[in-house]
Amino acid sequence: MELHEAIRRVQPLCEESMQAARHRFTNIAIPLGSLGLLEDTIIQLAGIQRRAKPEIDRRAVVVFCADNGVVAQGVTQCGQDVTAIVTENLHRGQTTVCLMAKRAGVDVIPVDIGVARDVEGDTIRRCKVMYGTNDMTCEPAMTREQAIKAIQTGIDLAEKCKENGYKLLCVGEMGIGNTTSTAAVTAALLGLPVPEVTGRGAGLSSEGLLRKIAAIETALQLHQPDPNDPIDVVHKVGGLDIAGMIGLYIGGAACGLPVVVDGVIACAAALCAVRLCPAARDYFIISHQSAEPAGEKLLHALDARPFISAGMRLGEGTGAVATVALLDLALAPYLGMVSFEETNIEAYQPLT
Repeated sequence: MELHEAIRRVQPLCEESMQAARHRFTNIAIPLGSLGLLEDTIIQLAGIQRRAKPEIDRRAVVVFCADNGVVAQGVTQCGQDVTAIVTENLHRGQTTVCLMAKRAGVDVIPVDIGVARDVEGDTIRRCKVMYGTNDMTCEPAMTREQAIKAIQTGIDLAEKCKENGYKLLCVGEMGIGNTTSTAAVTAALLGLPVPEVTGRGAGLSSEGLLRKIAAIETALQLHQPDPNDPIDVVHKVGGLDIAGMIGLYIGGAACGLPVVVDGVIACAAALCAVRLCPAARDYFIISHQSAEPAGEKLLHALDARPFISAGMRLGEGTGAVATVALLDLALAPYLGMVSFEETNIEAYQPLT
């Protein structure tokens, strides 16, 4: 389905199913509200799946891999050849998210949406829109048409995942230089000074951080992205991974799939998706607060409470996969706990 059709298809959550989930929580033998955000999220899952007892037994993390032309400005510690190497390692199961996902029972779907060279690996989805973005300090990162094509790629992948029986998706990314494009997108969307949203990424020196800030400020001044048009922002100063995630969020919501949002880059894409399709926000589960400065700003803009505050900043979907494990733990008592009546315990009553 195309973007406009996907936006149109997003439905409100099922209030009847959520009410049934709330009722179940009042009847199982635990104190009222004692699972906190986990409880709220199970109720949300019930509304998304339109059933009082949600299932997340088949799940995947979709990792969008893409290069960023702005690395030419010395904004990263390593070269963009690392993107291709890690993308191929995703195919081999040899990255952090692969090992975490294996333990958590999550499939890994690597996507080449914009790696700067061709990559090898049968499990990699071949969706390359271009061989990395342009250097945004000199020209727009991509054309508007390329941005829309990358968004469409994410929608198509969400549809395919639905067809393949997945019940929950996580998003991840891999791409040297993508915290630079993320900071640019965040500054443009939120109207914040660049230094407030720009961090050291994967270990920049203080000198490198200054180059990174200068590059973003140059790009924003040159292109003047429209904060009221997320596609304009992405095509001028964004990344192909961000665009792909936007599509997966909206496509997932259109297909009735919950999507677990990873760190700062995934949150920037989530904010773009919400600006395009506000109804999609109900389908997002926010995993963690990134250590990058933009992380807190984006979470506030998304009105989000993350599950994990652990200073994580690895990417690849690692925070999202960690959250899936927490959801499994929360669903265990929700689905299997006996009721107060069955244990001869007087039920807790709401405090007045």
